[in-house]
Amino acid sequence: MAARGGGDGGGDSGGAGRALPPHSPSGAVLRTVEMHTGGEPLRIIPRLEAAERAAAAGLSLLSLLSLRREVAATQDHVRRALMHEPRGHAGMYGAVVVRGGAAAEGAHLAALFLHCAGYSAMCGHAVMALGRFALDYGLVPAPTRPETAVRLRCPCGPVTAFVPWDGHRSSNPVRFHSVPAFAAATDLAIDVPGHGKVVVDIGYGGTFYAFLSAEQLGLDVCSSKTRDLVSAASAVTEAVKKQFKLHHPESEDLAFLYGTILTDGKDTFSEEPTTNICVFADEQVDRSPTGSGVTARIALQYHKGLIQLDQTRTFRSSTTGSLFTGKAVKEAKFGNYNAVIVEVSGEAFYTGTATFTVEEEDPLKHGFFFK
Repeated sequence: MAARGGGDGGGDSGGAGRALPPHSPSGAVLRTVEMHTGGEPLRIIPRLEAAERAAAAGLSLLSLLSLRREVAATQDHVRRALMHEPRGHAGMYGAVVVRGGAAAEGAHLAALFLHCAGYSAMCGHAVMALGRFALDYGLVPAPTRPETAVRLRCPCGPVTAFVPWDGHRSSNPVRFHSVPAFAAATDLAIDVPGHGKVVVDIGYGGTFYAFLSAEQLGLDVCSSKTRDLVSAASAVTEAVKKQFKLHHPESEDLAFLYGTILTDGKDTFSEEPTTNICVFADEQVDRSPTGSGVTARIALQYHKGLIQLDQTRTFRSSTTGSLFTGKAVKEAKFGNYNAVIVEVSGEAFYTGTATFTVEEEDPLKHGFFFK
């Protein structure tokens, strides 16, 4: 497990504060920067040597997807060690920063997104946090005031974060412009075991989500128990996977359903916030309103004529009450799809830095998953 912090990405205080806990001489030391966006955690791994070696060797830029496959095949123990207990938890999320090489060509940095069940193609809350991180940790050579554009390469493609900068440090709110987002299917009838027929929309915002009102499942996204919402959303995800084949214009590696987002059904334009909960991967619950989910939901609303360009909507997380805003800023074409570029805005905060050690003789050194 070869991972280490770069620069002061996980720096210890002076004196005795530099001493690590007793650990195996051959054991790994993992340094991270800790953040959250709207309550959703982000554990940033400033450097993963295996990923940077592979990127420098010129793994195909076709996308970061080649690098993601390489890391999943050779370094998945890093993901498990940092996402799973005892160092992580069932809701943990992470990002590996990749600098230089083919993977980050044309961008200030590239990122691989990690969660408890594996790897994602896009993560909006992480992009907003990484925008601040990139400025504060010197990854952007000449930041500008009052706002700096931070170019990131994600597995789904290039995105840009716009981060307030006062000449010394970053601040909030952070916004980003998405990859082209589109409606993959609307008013799709799906038979969900235990719930019967429901009607879903499927939107793409860097990854695919199924959307439907919680009311269709006999639930209320604002007042039902989270466990009930999670179970119902997961049942929808599994049903859609079996009954509808997704297509991505550029790569079949991206043609997978990431999760289901249950909403309050308020899709028509309104100044009032609309509430949703995102259940993704292996029943993982996003604590934020979900950046890529907001992107996909805006694309669906625009496709249906429910909103116009530059009409800002506010989205509330049912779990934390945190808010993101979103709007379609420009029409685009993506393969055969009529798409839009979506701007999502939110607030990302630092919560600290961490230094983790791994003792080789620890039978649980690579973590365990409990939910």
